[in-house]
Formats: sequence, C-alpha cells, structure tokens
Amino acid sequence: MTGVRVAGVGLTPFGEHAGRTGRDLFAEAALAALDDAGVAGDDVEHLNYGNFMGALAERQGHQAPLMAEAAGLRCAGTRYEEACASAGVAVREAVRAVRSGENDVMLAGGMERMTNLSTAEVTESLAVAADELFEVRAGVTFPGAYALMARAYFDEYGGGREDLAHVAAKNHANAVNNEYAQYQREITVEQALDSPAVASPLHLFDACPITDGASALVLVSEEYAEEHDLDAPVAITGTGQGGDRAALQDRTDMARTPAAADAAAEAYGDAGVASDEVDVAEVHDCFTIAEVMALEALDFFDPGEGIGAARRGDTTRDGDLPVNLSGGLKAKGHPVGATGGSQIAEMTRILRGDHPNSDAVPDATVGLTHNAGGTVASAVVHVLEVAE
Repeated sequence: MTGVRVAGVGLTPFGEHAGRTGRDLFAEAALAALDDAGVAGDDVEHLNYGNFMGALAERQGHQAPLMAEAAGLRCAGTRYEEACASAGVAVREAVRAVRSGENDVMLAGGMERMTNLSTAEVTESLAVAADELFEVRAGVTFPGAYALMARAYFDEYGGGREDLAHVAAKNHANAVNNEYAQYQREITVEQALDSPAVASPLHLFDACPITDGASALVLVSEEYAEEHDLDAPVAITGTGQGGDRAALQDRTDMARTPAAADAAAEAYGDAGVASDEVDVAEVHDCFTIAEVMALEALDFFDPGEGIGAARRGDTTRDGDLPVNLSGGLKAKGHPVGATGGSQIAEMTRILRGDHPNSDAVPDATVGLTHNAGGTVASAVVHVLEVAE
C-alpha cells in the first residue's frame, strides 16, 4: 500500500453565510485546498463529499456532481452521509482509495448550510440522525439525548456542571485567534454556568452553535507527491471506524461510546502508534460532555478521569495533551457535513506549524482527529503524523 499525504487544505470561515449557496461555500474551500496543495483540478480523480441535511436545508439531493462542477473538477463524485461524521467517512474512504492504488489524487471534505433555517427547523432536521421510530417520535432531540448521556456519566463516575464549564471555556479560549472560528471570543467558567438551561444538566454554553461552512482536503499518494515535488509533510497514517446501536435505550452503558473506542483501536493499530504517543487532538465536542466521553474512548484517560481533564489543565493549550486547539465544534462551529474534514484541515495546519495555535505544540509530530455521528452511533478516527 502507498502512503497518503495531505497535500492541501481549504476552509471557509465558519458562521452565518446569508445569501450564499452550499455549492458556493464548497467551491471556496475546494479551490483553497487545491491552491494550498499546488495541484491542478484536472489531476483530481474523484471527489468524496460529505453532507448530512442538504435535502432539508436546501432542498437539494444528488449534491456530489454539483459540488464537483462548482469546484471546477472534471471527475465523478460520491456523497457520503453518516450524520455529523459524514465528512470523516468521506475522508476515510478517500484514504483507502489512495492507499489501494486506485487513485493518486482525491479531493475530500464536506459542506453544510444551516443558518438559513430557524432553530426549531435545524433541531428537527438534525433529529433525523436519531432513531425515528423509537426516539424522535417520543420527542427526543440531540440536546436531550446528550443530557441523558451526561446524567448517566455523572451517576456512574461523578463530576458536575462546573467540569463541563471548564471544557467550554477552554475551547472558546482556543478559538480566539482562529480566523475560521465562528466565536472568536473567550467566555469564563462562570458565564458558562450562568447561561440558560437547555436540557438539564446541559446549558447553552455546553452546546455547539448552528453553523454554515465547508472544508476540503487534497489527498495524494506519496509517489504523486514526490513526482510533483509537493510540499506535503503531513501524512494520514491511521484510519478507523466504529458503530453502535442508534438508539440510546438499546445500549448497555450510556456513559461510554464504544463506537469511538473501536474506531480509535483500529486507527492506532493501522498507524502503529499508541494513545500515549499522540501529542495533540481534535475531538467531536458537539456538547461539552461529548468531549469528556471522547477523551476516555480514545484511551487518553481512564473511565471517570476525563471529566476533570479541562479543570485540571490536562487538555488546555499548556497541558500535556492539548485538545481542540481550533476551538472545537463548541467555538469554531459545527456545519455538520463539513466537520470531519475541518478537523483534519485544522490538525494538518497545527502539525505543519502554520496554525495560529501551533505554538502551543511546537514539537508535535502525532495528531488525532475524532468525528462522531448522532449520539456516537458512528465514529471515525484518523491519526496524522509529520512524515518529513
């Protein structure tokens, strides 16, 4: 198998893009990635594109060929849908295609438009990622579902709202200097605690925002990178995917996310690294409790220890394992179909040294990204390493 290099990355600013179409957003990210890579669009052999709710938000299905056209590509495209893990799966399948020798150059990423809908409409649209028959019909929304998971965690391991508030404050602090972040401002622990309740024990500042945005990556084989003298020092060396029961009531333990644990085990084995070799991580913090559970599923902390990680300073920019230096979904934003690609774009920038927060980890050589769908019924993990 050939190795896979991240030759270029592209992002739109995350936030509200009133009046812009999804294809316009994705074209911006795709063209930026191609320019960053120094790769011509004509060399791209396939587009792997992630999108979750485009048929609801823009009344547009069959998006992949539209996105390829918008990006100026002359190749086929495939849309991947795995809820909030859509772009992560799109990238994973691109990695596998390049490794196999099927393609030398692929564009992978995703896009989501959300702010053109009302909050109620977004909540209803996102809910289709849950079990419609046994959860949605009963009135379950994702804030409510993650609140149930938070309660289960507190009951099993302890912790409380102040621990979650430290996660929110940490990620907002990380977003301040990120030009792509939706919320480039700090909040205090006290502000997080005093924010309005959404679904107890989760409050407003425990939740990620509603976001428009797009992400794109140019992935190439090592042979192509060498032949074309590309500056592509970051490689994707590990990829893994896991799954779980879609409905919370069908799971044996709501305080654990085995899909993420399985994805991580596969990615670590694929890359030949252990969890204690990871220098920096971007994890799927759609709610603050999701970051906590991810840290444990990824084997960074023992069960029950992840809840205090931000409060102790373990995962701050000055900690032993900085987590979500981009600001995470919490502050950078969460355009659901683009998030998995955005995490890898941010990690690539961090490892290359051109991210505004790269100075927090100047010697980092191993990074990890964790992208989840639904209440982590789907999870994708990638290991990135500085290869040269």
